[in-house]
Amino acid sequence: MEKEVYYITAAQLAKRGKDQVPDELKSAAHLIYSSPATLAFNSPGAQGFGVKRAGLAIPGSVMLLVAPGCCGRNTTMLSELGGYSERFFYLLMDDTDIVTGRHLNKISQAVKEVVDSLEETPSAVMICITCVDALLGTDMERVCRKASDFTGVPVLPCYMYALTREGRVPPMTAVRKSVYALLEKREKKASTVNILGEFAPFLDDTELYEILHGIGIQKINEISRCKDFEEYLSMAEANFNLILNPECRLAAEDIKKRLDIPGIELARLYQIDKIHNQYQLLGGALGVKIDDQKYYDQAAKAVEAFGKAHPGTTFAIGECLNAGSFELALALTRYGHHVSEIYGTVSEENFIYIKKLAQCSPDTRIYTNLSPTMMYYDCGEKPADVTIGMDAGYYHPDCVNVSWNQERQPFGYSGLRHLFQELSAAMEGVAK
Repeated sequence: MEKEVYYITAAQLAKRGKDQVPDELKSAAHLIYSSPATLAFNSPGAQGFGVKRAGLAIPGSVMLLVAPGCCGRNTTMLSELGGYSERFFYLLMDDTDIVTGRHLNKISQAVKEVVDSLEETPSAVMICITCVDALLGTDMERVCRKASDFTGVPVLPCYMYALTREGRVPPMTAVRKSVYALLEKREKKASTVNILGEFAPFLDDTELYEILHGIGIQKINEISRCKDFEEYLSMAEANFNLILNPECRLAAEDIKKRLDIPGIELARLYQIDKIHNQYQLLGGALGVKIDDQKYYDQAAKAVEAFGKAHPGTTFAIGECLNAGSFELALALTRYGHHVSEIYGTVSEENFIYIKKLAQCSPDTRIYTNLSPTMMYYDCGEKPADVTIGMDAGYYHPDCVNVSWNQERQPFGYSGLRHLFQELSAAMEGVAK
């Protein structure tokens, strides 16, 4: 019997509504295929800024990984990254530890041995634990307090719980809260702002930096740009936080509660008019006028240049990329192109884009990378001229691909401009 891959069109999904999403698009309703995780080796602790690397965002910190050997093995891959090989330490669990939780009594002593072995006292010790402790119900806050009292060094939890990835507090949300936990209340400086977003800096030419300087902001803090622990601590002096990633909401709420620093959330968008509207709303919230015309024109020029050279391009869009799959699909459609397929996770937040896609591109097919039926996807077909995202490139190896998954993050007009410049370069490369 022929096996069929499941998909639903944008029009069909919009008609059903966000409260009647088919079970095939819900990972909790079936076994998980998880092709993005396989392609990117993307466990919560592996490639890119997984939990383990992200947990070391605090300058001068080290990490103690408490895990069975099988869970900790991929950590050695990070030793290839400069500056990380000497910051990881291991407390391996045996079968008895896993059954009884005996390892919990060893953590304080292990932290002390780590601290004593170093020439300089670390600013913090991150305790990274795995799904084993999630299943044991370990109170890591208490464990870390005990270890901190024993060693005199701040000890913080870092949860590498793959099974909570789709829960209320996924691993990458929890670790963002942890890395700001050492900030203590300081006198506020009106000309200082924090950017809460990624664990790598945003692209240097991101216009947000210039816009903030233009309205009187003198110091812009990002944890990824902090040179030392004191500079990290100075983030507590910020007048407000800019939240550029939804995964930072929990951290921002905690900072507001503890340090009384309010936050303003900005979304990463690729619809040029929406980028403009967002900056105007930011200006209104801050009581200033933001002039973004120069950046608008630069981005519009790149979008127009691609459109003239490659009118009506058909795209297939994945979710392993620095964009929201559905918002990007809507943006490309509004720029006069076609989106034949999207491989992405449907959530309540992106349903607004699905409804708009249903109006301007009703036949766009929506697949989910988590569906086991994707094993039957026919990679031999070529439904698009260009794929965006590493997963989309995997499904269609013969198409032009722009992975758009770099570590340095794009944002705003700069991100839109760079994307279309990369698309133009990729298309021109094939033509040559």
